[in-house]
Amino acid sequence: MQLIILSGASSDIAKAYFNELHNELTDAIIVTLSRSDFDNSFNSTTQHNVRHQHFITDYSDASLAAVATELARYDIPLSQLMIFNGMLHNSDHAPERKLSDISQAHFIDSMKTNALLPIACVNAFVPLLNRKTPSVICALSARVGSISDNKLGGWYSYRASKAALNMLFKSAAIEIKRRFQHNHCVLFHPGTTDTPLSKPFQANVPADKLFTPEFVAKQLYKFVADTHFLSQLDNPAYIDWQGKTIDW
Repeated sequence: MQLIILSGASSDIAKAYFNELHNELTDAIIVTLSRSDFDNSFNSTTQHNVRHQHFITDYSDASLAAVATELARYDIPLSQLMIFNGMLHNSDHAPERKLSDISQAHFIDSMKTNALLPIACVNAFVPLLNRKTPSVICALSARVGSISDNKLGGWYSYRASKAALNMLFKSAAIEIKRRFQHNHCVLFHPGTTDTPLSKPFQANVPADKLFTPEFVAKQLYKFVADTHFLSQLDNPAYIDWQGKTIDW
C-alpha cells in the first residue's frame, strides 16, 4: 500500500497526475490538498484498491500539521509528496519585463506561493517518511529558475521565486537524506503546458512544444516512479519533461 500526497490538487497538471496514478496503481491511498473542493471524475469511485481522501487547507502551518496528524493514523509510509502549487501572474500583475514593473506585493506573493508554500509542505509531511521505504518529494520548478540559463532577463518575481524554491530543495534534500537514505527530491520543469498559467504566453509557442497536462503527468510519473533513474541523478534532481538535467 502506497501513500501519495498531491498538494495544489486544483491545478490541471495535478488533476492529470491524479488520473495517471489511478491508471498505474492498484493499491494506494491518494491524498489531495487544495483550498477548495476537489472536482475530479474519480472523486468518489474505487478502482482496484485505490482510495482517495481530500483535505481543504489554507496551507498554514497549523492546517498542514492537522493534515499530517490525520494521515499518520494510516500508519502507511509516504511514497510520494507531489507539490503542484505555483503562480506566474494574476489579474493585477503580469510577469515583469523591466525593473519598473516590480511590485513588492506581487513579489512577496510569488515567493509565498512558489517557494515558501512548497517547503512548508515538505516540513509538514517529512515525518510520514520511512527509513526503509523508497520515497520521492517533488515540486514543479521551472527552467527560468536556473541562474545560468537566464539569458533574457525579466520575469523578476517568477525567476527569483523558482530559484529560491531550488535552493530550499537543495538544503532540504541534504537534511532529509541524513535520516531517510531512500528518499530523493526532484525539481521538475514541465515545459509549456496548456494551462491557465501559460495561456497568455502561448501565441509564439510551436504546436509541438505546447504540452497537454496529460502528457506532462505521464512524463512526471515515469521519472519519479523509476528509482534506478533517480539514483543516477543529483539529489535534488533538477530535470525537464524529457528527463534531461537542467543546469543550476
